[in-house]
Amino acid sequence: MGRYGELGLSAGKELPAQPTQVARPNSPEARAQAQRNDAISVTLDDGTNRGFAASPTQEPRQVPYLTPENPVAVGDTARITAPVIVDYRFDKWRLQPTTPMVPGKEPARFSGSADPKPGVGGQVRIASFNVLNYFTTVGQDKGCRGGNYSTDGTYNVAQGCDARGAYDRADFERQQAKTVSVINKVDASVVGLMEVENSAKLGEPKDEALASLVKALNKAAGYTKWAYVPVADSELQPVAEQDFITNAIVYQPREVTQVGQARALGSEAVAGGAFENARTPIAATFTATKGGGKHGAAPTTVVVNHFKSKGSAPRTGPNRDTGDGQGAWNTSRVAQASAVVDWIPELTAAAGSQDVAVLGDFNSYAQEDPLQEFYRAGYARAAEDDYTYVFGGQVGSLDHMLISPSLAKRMTGAAAWNINSGQSPLLQYAQYRTTALDYYVPNEVASSDHDPFIAGFRAGTK
Repeated sequence: MGRYGELGLSAGKELPAQPTQVARPNSPEARAQAQRNDAISVTLDDGTNRGFAASPTQEPRQVPYLTPENPVAVGDTARITAPVIVDYRFDKWRLQPTTPMVPGKEPARFSGSADPKPGVGGQVRIASFNVLNYFTTVGQDKGCRGGNYSTDGTYNVAQGCDARGAYDRADFERQQAKTVSVINKVDASVVGLMEVENSAKLGEPKDEALASLVKALNKAAGYTKWAYVPVADSELQPVAEQDFITNAIVYQPREVTQVGQARALGSEAVAGGAFENARTPIAATFTATKGGGKHGAAPTTVVVNHFKSKGSAPRTGPNRDTGDGQGAWNTSRVAQASAVVDWIPELTAAAGSQDVAVLGDFNSYAQEDPLQEFYRAGYARAAEDDYTYVFGGQVGSLDHMLISPSLAKRMTGAAAWNINSGQSPLLQYAQYRTTALDYYVPNEVASSDHDPFIAGFRAGTK
């Protein structure tokens, strides 16, 4: 929407779903889903070929349909209110207005409601959230190029360098306000985070960014609500072989107690290891501080992951994009899933409990090969029908919580909180004032491009 004023519509109540979210790659069912997506989808256009983004040489324009008061989101209902022309161009069926679009006089109206935080119950709640490159080291301080030009003459994100998040301090404050809002409102006992700055890799004190996030969370909460889990250097690969972004775990000491030391699969993150091209998995075990009953609270091990992405496809070799819907680097993701499955018995033996939640950004939809590794090992998705990500106008889950059979017996509820994936990127800090209107609000909505996922569990073993 923010680039050319296009808005995807679909017929019926069911959203277009990623084929490999609902069916195995290359299966008749996956092909049928792709055909259904094509059949129900149409693009509402703005009747022009002009862009909307600001640049040093171009004045920004107002994007149609989207206003700060009524931000159109995935799942909203559309009503065509004026004549449109049906045409086919650029490989899509389109609805064109009879005259070039004028904001406020669009030929459609939209209605919807905010997605309330799911109630999952339980005395212990576990969540997963990709925080969209939370870097306290901003690009301007590292001499990075700026990206996403703003109407105030600055940039929003760092590009082409080691800093991956905000370009300057003002943008970082906007980003942090949203990140803090969503984590505090998720209010889980334990939260696995992806895309946090690996401060040690930047030559800074270890966990500086993570500690800063916890400080900001506690300040907003008004008390010492959160703590973070440190991971010993002995568990990790050498800093030279680490990524600039890392996984992390924060938790509420009033609700859970960490048992033993955190672990990391650093042995598989060195050259030649399964996680050589991804982020090192980390794990920690927790027990509830209250509610365990006469049998005591059950230790639960939380394993946080961020597998290799689907992009930047090599042209040849086993990790090329084969066209089966799983994208590039699928062979790497399968190896990463297998390595985590093989690691878990070591973790459960140390914890003295088989209760495990494997969570994170797997960069794999629900029926793709990497997830099959967990299913074969007995793990199940905590919620089957929820989605956490939207790509190409189709919904699916790249973020999952996979739970062991014993933990499943304690689960009281699980769901994604769809506050991010269905929102226009123009609402994110990274797109601050890149078009004519200011959409930024310092709340949890559009805090990332991934939705948080939450599950609740009883504290006791019985």
